[in-house]
Amino acid sequence: MPNYIRAFVPGGTFFFTVTLLERQRCLLTEYINDLRKVFYDVIQRYPFTIDAVVVLPDHIHCIWTLPANDSDFSKRWYSIKSRFSAKIPKGERLSERRIKKGERGIWQ
Repeated sequence: MPNYIRAFVPGGTFFFTVTLLERQRCLLTEYINDLRKVFYDVIQRYPFTIDAVVVLPDHIHCIWTLPANDSDFSKRWYSIKSRFSAKIPKGERLSERRIKKGERGIWQ
């Protein structure tokens, strides 16, 4: 398992690439309105600024700036991923581990 070093800088600006598990699926563009709504809802709950975003069929590139006293981008991504997953129809293949944990098989 990789040992990532992440910068948790309050008020920092961060670049992210978030990818679907099944790269041949086009969920992000097929359900773009749901994705927009999820981002809006998460920003209302956990404020941050989207400086740039590119949504492609199977992955997203984002540049975010967090509030001055906040470095927790993880809770925002968790919320975005889980809310988006709940909005789209089921149909992905699930591993035994994901079934046991009650997870959807959408995100890498």
